[in-house]
Amino acid sequence: MNTLRSPFLSADHLEWQDTLRRWVAREITPFVNEWDEAESFPRDLYRKAAEIGLLGLGYPEEYGGVPADRFMAVIAGRELARCGAGGVPASLLSHTIGSPPILKAGSADLKARVLPGILAGEKISALAITEPNGGSDVASIRTKARLDGDHYVVSGEKTFITSGMRADYYTVAVRTGGPGRGGISLLVIEADSPGFSRTPLKKMGWWSSDTATLHFDEVRVPARNLIGEEGSAFRTIMLNFNDERIALATTACAFARVCVDEAIAYARERVTFGQPLAQHQVIRHKLVDMAQRVEVTEAFIERLVWCLDQGDNPIAQICMAKNQATQTMAHCASQAVQIFGGAGYMRGTTVERIYREVKVNAIGGGAEEIMTDLASRQMGL
Repeated sequence: MNTLRSPFLSADHLEWQDTLRRWVAREITPFVNEWDEAESFPRDLYRKAAEIGLLGLGYPEEYGGVPADRFMAVIAGRELARCGAGGVPASLLSHTIGSPPILKAGSADLKARVLPGILAGEKISALAITEPNGGSDVASIRTKARLDGDHYVVSGEKTFITSGMRADYYTVAVRTGGPGRGGISLLVIEADSPGFSRTPLKKMGWWSSDTATLHFDEVRVPARNLIGEEGSAFRTIMLNFNDERIALATTACAFARVCVDEAIAYARERVTFGQPLAQHQVIRHKLVDMAQRVEVTEAFIERLVWCLDQGDNPIAQICMAKNQATQTMAHCASQAVQIFGGAGYMRGTTVERIYREVKVNAIGGGAEEIMTDLASRQMGL
């Protein structure tokens, strides 16, 4: 599907888009079926992603980063979606939710110790907020951390953690104080810490992304691994959610566009009743409806990203954009499978894979119902 020129993208943005598109076509797309079936992808891909600047986007050069605006990250999400497998970018970019709290609130010592290895693709970063008894209700987390000398002692569990099985660093929300949001802190916990273990989880989609439940059994964590001040983490986590939700909206819309492109290509080739599918009015109308939803959603996201780069914090619109994008993805994935017919139901086709990955986008980072309620409260309703 041809795309309109964006008023927000400069020559530098388009150059990055071209570089990343060629890299994804060479390093990821040919292998996604193999990696999905293996439920993993080579760790060396992190190093390769670091070499082209993908992992360092938006981070200071002193840590090995590449200073960039948010549109560079938008392009990254769109181009990675072209591989047609959500599990690869989910784990490859798990540091985009695991490391920002370190950058924004961590001490100089913590940033210097942790960030360079992550941005070089040598270490993997993950975020651990969700618990077996709760997800988006961060103020109610139960994992506890008590200060014992120059260490925190951590006990509890986290679950549904992306890159949970092979991450080296975990940014973990813990309760260091009393009930509610004021008792929440963030710690960086290393994978080789005694008392820490992890259990792999099987999923509907994102097969190539390792997901796990984390277990903390009296894990001793150096106090210098505290991110920011004790009890100050709630706001940091909420701001992190905003960026995560924009990223999820971007990729969901990008996967919807992949579905449109795949459906158009198939409809032009598949012949039924003596003519290509695309010549049947009902199919043409489906394709136009799909494309229309993608165009509108992309425009909404780009406007939001521009506002964020101007320093605005449009929480209600971010929530609405995430819902709009995941609903667009759900519609386009369903229609693409319908257009493919039996071929779309076969494992290994791009539209089949995207179809079974719809729900993770509608749930991750805050379920649709939570997004709607949060938007309504932000609007004063």
